[in-house]
Amino acid sequence: MNAETRNGSLITLKGVRKSFGTFEVLRGVDLAIAKGEVVAIIGPSGSGKSTILRTINGLTPVNAGQIRVGDITVTDPKVDKVALRHRVGMVFQQYNLFPHKTVLENVAMAPIQVLKETRKEVEERARNLLADMRLPDKAAAYPGELSGGQQQRVAIARALCMQPEVILFDEVTAALDPEMVKEVLNAVKKVAEGGMTCILVTHEMRFAREAANRVYFTDKGVIVEDGEPKAFFANPQDPRTKEFLDKVL
Repeated sequence: MNAETRNGSLITLKGVRKSFGTFEVLRGVDLAIAKGEVVAIIGPSGSGKSTILRTINGLTPVNAGQIRVGDITVTDPKVDKVALRHRVGMVFQQYNLFPHKTVLENVAMAPIQVLKETRKEVEERARNLLADMRLPDKAAAYPGELSGGQQQRVAIARALCMQPEVILFDEVTAALDPEMVKEVLNAVKKVAEGGMTCILVTHEMRFAREAANRVYFTDKGVIVEDGEPKAFFANPQDPRTKEFLDKVL
């Protein structure tokens, strides 16, 4: 029996702690996210939001606690990183595209090299994903020929090409000009509406309200409060949540 069937959650974090030197970034984080759920994590800079994401896909090892994604124990020192990367995709603030490779090559590379899938099958999937991201004519282009918003949509297609069960979005609009933010948020919304389990770290409060099933507020390395978006934004319970929302709304 895997974690999903045992506790009803696809992703669970229990008592997760992480320090960088003497600074404790995460101070006992508990999370349970169901399959198909769209979760937004909000909070001030330095509150541990991005570190939570990076612990879920094993990029940042934890000091204490347990993380599971389905039947994979991420915090196991012997965790199969290839299986984990297949299960959990991530889209970063910076696009991290290879400048010397075409858009199609960027999107198709990981399934071919990491999962050893056939090139023909992967490239067909990559082209379909580029069409979904409204970039059907950009397969032969290079990243430097695209706008920031287009590059970020390529990065989303690249994450989807691994056919993950979960996608983590880490401040995907932070590096974009304001006019490009909407096109990327629309792309993220399309992924979420397709039934993908999504965890979004975002400063876009309106987007969190519209796209998420649940919103978590972090501050100083702990989850202070969570709730369904309508109630969370209309009637926050914790004084720290109220103070934060008063500043950003």
